[in-house]
Amino acid sequence: MEHEQLRETLRNRGLRATPARIRVLGVLLAADRPLSHSEVCERVADGGFDRATVYRNLIDLVDVGLARRGDVGDHVWRFERTDESHEGDHAHFLCTECGTVRCLPASAVRLRGVTRVTEIHVRGVCAACA
Repeated sequence: MEHEQLRETLRNRGLRATPARIRVLGVLLAADRPLSHSEVCERVADGGFDRATVYRNLIDLVDVGLARRGDVGDHVWRFERTDESHEGDHAHFLCTECGTVRCLPASAVRLRGVTRVTEIHVRGVCAACA
């Protein structure tokens, strides 16, 4: 998403389009997996934003529905986008070796007699660590 589109998206949700908020939203939209606060900080480090500013902006994005926050059981909050190109409630895979978290497609987990799954975490070893 381009800079002006990010500004518009933030404004449409009632948020000021600050440089930090634009960068944080851009990082989440570009990510192919949920990111921890530390990972987001690393990706915006060249902007000179402090860790507290990044965290506050992540929470602001969660509060207005542009991101979701979750913990896959390792006591680390991770943030991911909530746009139409990213499935709603879905399962996540946590590699117990490297700690990487990946989104699983809805088709990866099927449960009989359940109409809506809100949270599933699968743990194991990823291909890179195997």
